[in-house]
Amino acid sequence: MITIIDYGSGNLKSIRNGFRRIGADALVTNDKKDLEQAEVLILPGVGAFGTAMKNLQKYQDIIHQHIQEGKPFLGVCLGLQVLFSESEESPGVKGLDVFPGKVVRFPETLPPQGLKIPHMGWNNLNTLRYSPLMEGIDQDYMYFVHSYYVQPEDPEIVVATVDYGVEVPAVVAQDNVFATQFHPEKSGPVGLEILKNFLKQAL
Repeated sequence: MITIIDYGSGNLKSIRNGFRRIGADALVTNDKKDLEQAEVLILPGVGAFGTAMKNLQKYQDIIHQHIQEGKPFLGVCLGLQVLFSESEESPGVKGLDVFPGKVVRFPETLPPQGLKIPHMGWNNLNTLRYSPLMEGIDQDYMYFVHSYYVQPEDPEIVVATVDYGVEVPAVVAQDNVFATQFHPEKSGPVGLEILKNFLKQAL
């Protein structure tokens, strides 16, 4: 069963509908028993890093156990950012620390260059290395909404980037863990291909 973690961070209906559009049903739940039994976990998210981590507190062990057991995991937008160690958005708040690294705010030098913060809208990917998540995807456009971006300690986990005045990791992946800064469920047919590719690995 594809299980979406309901931790009060919104965007749940959107990601569930994305999976439904590719013919896959998904359960949205905050029930720990359901999450513990999940074959596939999805961590979506919008909002602030600190609030998300507060709400995720009671699910952290389940998430780590799921990943350690080699089960497929997909993080989306804020669900990517909380996989990292910390964020400038919420100093002193520890992330899930699945990936060592930090989340930083876009520099204030961007608006004078005509680049608004948040980074909102369509931007095209620059694929750096192969990942099954990106099968058939290359320089395609995806839909982004975010004011912060990740800086992984290990550059090898970065599968694709986008240019927004700085190089922004857009897809990260390692073993059974995949995550996108963009919203695949809001990125049209090519975004749905990302979800299809994930499910090919997952089911």
